[in-house]
Amino acid sequence: MVRSLLIIIIFLNVTLSFSQELRVGLLRTVKIRSAQFTSQKGSYTLLLDSLEIGIIEEGAFLSVELNGSKVSMHHDRLGNFIGDTIRLISNEDAAYMQLRSITPGSKTHHYRDNFEISSSSNRLQVINLVDMNNYLDGVIYSEGGGGRHLEYYKVQALMCRTYAMQNFRRHQKEGFSVCDGVHCQAYHNMLKKEGPISEAVRSTSGEVIVDKNNKTLTTYFHANCGGQTCDASYVWNTSVPYCETFIDTFCTKTWQATWTKKIEASKWFAFLKKEYGFPIEDPVMRKLASQFKQDQRMAFFIHPSLGIPLRDLRNEFRLKSTFFNVSLEGNMIVLEGRGFGHGVGLCQEGAMEMAKAGYSYRQIAHYYFNDVKIVDLDELNEFNEESDFQ
Repeated sequence: MVRSLLIIIIFLNVTLSFSQELRVGLLRTVKIRSAQFTSQKGSYTLLLDSLEIGIIEEGAFLSVELNGSKVSMHHDRLGNFIGDTIRLISNEDAAYMQLRSITPGSKTHHYRDNFEISSSSNRLQVINLVDMNNYLDGVIYSEGGGGRHLEYYKVQALMCRTYAMQNFRRHQKEGFSVCDGVHCQAYHNMLKKEGPISEAVRSTSGEVIVDKNNKTLTTYFHANCGGQTCDASYVWNTSVPYCETFIDTFCTKTWQATWTKKIEASKWFAFLKKEYGFPIEDPVMRKLASQFKQDQRMAFFIHPSLGIPLRDLRNEFRLKSTFFNVSLEGNMIVLEGRGFGHGVGLCQEGAMEMAKAGYSYRQIAHYYFNDVKIVDLDELNEFNEESDFQ
């Protein structure tokens, strides 16, 4: 009874925290030493540690600089200050800031809601304390851009929310929940205009994808599967029950469905010999290495006994996918490929075509993920001891 109560309390805390805000580490690929924050819309209350300094009005900017283990700041009207942590608290729901790294220089980025700036590992650590819906708006816009069907955006919102829920402690030791790069989910800017993306996020608010044990999925996705999704074990040596390989005809006519690449035969053969001891001097084996065909997705080149994972060839020659045929034309190896990406989970171009054809976001999710459920967080009132939320 005590254990069950504890689990429910943990769940409630997590749910409440996600209905309010998420801590996102910004510009993690840039070792920021100085930055500028400009209020683009609305005003912000400026706090230094526990002291309220004043109000940053719309259009005004704040300069922040690393100062040893502390941070210093300058505002034309409020003055100069130094301390441990700067907080910028929005005074209006629609308020947002422009952020630009000065040293080193970077592009400008725009984000909603609140900010926290401190010194960490000899850099400015900038954290966006953002409402979950506003975060998902930015992620979906950063990942896929505009102009898509509403039902596609809904399934993307479902996947991105599920990922955030599952990984909300991924960067806990660094002081935030998730980062803004592809290591977590791309989050480079806020969504500036309401439309299908914001409608999709809010109409699916609170919904996540779980397996039959009520554990959130790892929501794998890729650009185009080339007509057949890939078994996860072909990519990561570990099977994922809800990501089985199957024929997918929805993406076969889209622009990333096929590709061609030519490689010098000498480089192709040299790599096979050097890395795997492939007997390239043997005429029969040389022919096999230059006349390879995949009618369906495979994990290994030619045969598993040779121990040449197709993913290795993809990495070495920077191929769009592992789903390709090989032929020899003169002194060139010609790869005729299908798809773009690892092929596991949801095929984005396939999902887009399904949405255009009238399928709902729930039907799309169930098409790409096997034996799963779409549930509201309020319905999840039991978790096992291994739950990702604990």
